[in-house]
Amino acid sequence: MGARFKTEGITLKKGDLIMALTSNQHVLDWVKEMEELMTPDKTIWIDGSEGQLRALREQAFATGELTELNQEELPGCVLHHTAKNDVARVEDRTFICTSNKADDCMMVNWMDPNEMKAKLLPLYKNVMAGRTMYVIPYCMGPIGSPFSKVGVEVTDSIYVVLNMDIMTRVGVKALRQLGDSNDFVRGQHARADIDPENRYIVQFPEDNAIWSINSGYGGNVLLGKKCFALRIASYQGYKEGWMAEHMLILGIEDPQGNVDYITAAFPSACGKTNLAMLIPPEVYAKQGYKVWTVGDDIAWMHIGDDGRLYAINPENGFFGVAPGTNEKSNPNALHTTMKGTIFTNVAHNLENNTVWWEGLDKNPPEDVQEWTGLAVDGKEYIANGGKLAHPNSRFTAPAANCPCLSKEFNNPNGVPVTAMVFGGRRAKTAPLVYQSFSWAHGVYVGSAMASETTAAAAGAVGVVRRDPMAMRPFFGYNVGDYFAHWLEMGKKLGDKAPKIFNVNWFRTDDEGHFIWPGFGDNMRVLMWILDRCEGKADAVETPIGYEPKPEDINIEGLNIDLDTLKGLLDVDKNLWKEDAAGIEEFYQKFGDRLPKELKAELETLKKNLD
Repeated sequence: MGARFKTEGITLKKGDLIMALTSNQHVLDWVKEMEELMTPDKTIWIDGSEGQLRALREQAFATGELTELNQEELPGCVLHHTAKNDVARVEDRTFICTSNKADDCMMVNWMDPNEMKAKLLPLYKNVMAGRTMYVIPYCMGPIGSPFSKVGVEVTDSIYVVLNMDIMTRVGVKALRQLGDSNDFVRGQHARADIDPENRYIVQFPEDNAIWSINSGYGGNVLLGKKCFALRIASYQGYKEGWMAEHMLILGIEDPQGNVDYITAAFPSACGKTNLAMLIPPEVYAKQGYKVWTVGDDIAWMHIGDDGRLYAINPENGFFGVAPGTNEKSNPNALHTTMKGTIFTNVAHNLENNTVWWEGLDKNPPEDVQEWTGLAVDGKEYIANGGKLAHPNSRFTAPAANCPCLSKEFNNPNGVPVTAMVFGGRRAKTAPLVYQSFSWAHGVYVGSAMASETTAAAAGAVGVVRRDPMAMRPFFGYNVGDYFAHWLEMGKKLGDKAPKIFNVNWFRTDDEGHFIWPGFGDNMRVLMWILDRCEGKADAVETPIGYEPKPEDINIEGLNIDLDTLKGLLDVDKNLWKEDAAGIEEFYQKFGDRLPKELKAELETLKKNLD
């Protein structure tokens, strides 16, 4: 392996070996441990320089790991394909390992840490023989922020290196953020044989460690993303008095230049990224309102010196679903992908060396490779029921590209949160919007979040899947304790706590058609939410919470009348009684760890419905 040189923020080369970038002995010792376990032929430390990243891209082009796309139309963009059996997060192979079984997260698989390590260590033994180990120091959150956290990931994948460079702050600057501290998340990833039977995504929250093996798909191998930013960070937040949540962060600027910030949590397929990058409808745009994106996926929230809740986005890019993204659904996201983006498992348009996916436009290319590499006539392929892009195909795009990126994106202190929003996909039960009666009631509302299955998912349609705070696959510790932590944060915030709301964009008519137009028009609901927070709008008390008066939702320019709006706000007590029974059953799984406050909120709801 050669000698180890300790350096301060510079890259020393000896042959093709790049030496350590830090004198932090904790980092050096751990990397040495990884080398001894996985025995790579060489080790390269990622410094974050464009020169080094360019050399890695060229190497990946030469091996076929990446394909360089049309540099005139898509400058800096590349295409990657994962194995056919490795195209999504694998919840059944994802584990939270805690030393006490009583601390089982309950929503993610559990195994004793010693048992798991005994199972996995043989898989990692010599797994990088003949390969290169890349050491990626990275920072989650703005450099210089007291709320940011550092991780170090070792991997044998250039694809991972390049994605992590987009999604996080990589290299020397991350190591400077860490200094001599031992407070960093240790992440070890090896592609191994991409064997689904030996695929594991494992979090050890008590050890600040993540182990990933036998996958090359983004969500399983970009260890700064869900693994660190939610599973590990939620545990850190619990221990340290802050929150890591599966929430977008957006700002709404009024004509006078004042900006209010909203965080919002939605399960998958509920339009999270679209809302984060919302374009104001004409009725607000012409008045001078603007919407700014701080984050589309994850919020880390701390109590500031003024007693308010502040949010940072720990990520530095967007890892978005490509299908369905277009000029109408989300022009800001589409424009963000136009340079410096990694496309994964989309179709390769051979006509002009660009990319295509379902929903991009209505003109699939004829000369195209579908996502597995098969050359087909795109129009004919689709006509016969085929998919050119995988339904979970992705783009990894730099946040800096986003046309509506907030100027507060890198604010080390974060942005103050005025309102928090929960939402799911419910055809009949949940109204368009309602406000919780209190913080504790808001925590109950978040804990009861649910979506109904659609025809797009396997199994029966309309089945209610509970997804508390949209965190179901991402809890890093016991869910009952997580609810208790939310309640504790509310007590600390007191009267400075954000107001909590619930929205549902997905009410349907008797034919199954959506009634509310959604997309940019969701801003009309957000404006009522902000008016409520500022004491400018009245509300109607219902059994489930405070609802708007129909006339207080601006429907100017919409093909919706007040009667339709009244229907969208209707609360069917019988449906809600069914839902309450479902929640009661759901709560039973948490046993004694369920906070008594949530039991009380459920009982209050049941009484309100009688």
